[in-house]
Amino acid sequence: MYKQILVAVDGSVHSKRAATHAVFLASSSPDAHVTLLYVLDYDKTRTDVIHSMSSEELHIDRKNKIMPIKELFTSKGISTEIKLLHGEAGPVIVEHANQENYDIVVIGSRGLNTLQEMVLGSVSHKVAKRVHSPVLLIK
Repeated sequence: MYKQILVAVDGSVHSKRAATHAVFLASSSPDAHVTLLYVLDYDKTRTDVIHSMSSEELHIDRKNKIMPIKELFTSKGISTEIKLLHGEAGPVIVEHANQENYDIVVIGSRGLNTLQEMVLGSVSHKVAKRVHSPVLLIK
């Protein structure tokens, strides 16, 4: 069914929930491959930088947050890779997903109310609106 699956992750409860659903999707196809995409936004990690974390340390810290999610897939024998990209999460996820032509994109949603989403927007909303392939939003 779905062979190339992109899962946007950030280590949050929402992305772990999305990953759990992606495991189910990937399990239905023996040759499925999952890409776990983490987007590092340096503007949002200024606090880490101020507290003397180098960009390499930030990479390692973020990768460590993703490893338990990767283990969900590898423990089921699902081919999985981690990609770390830089920039604003929404546009970077959209650009990567559209360039790589994934069969489906899975992303967690915080469940913002209408006013919050109108004022703040949300990464998941931007992704769902702009990615060319099907998007599975997990609340």
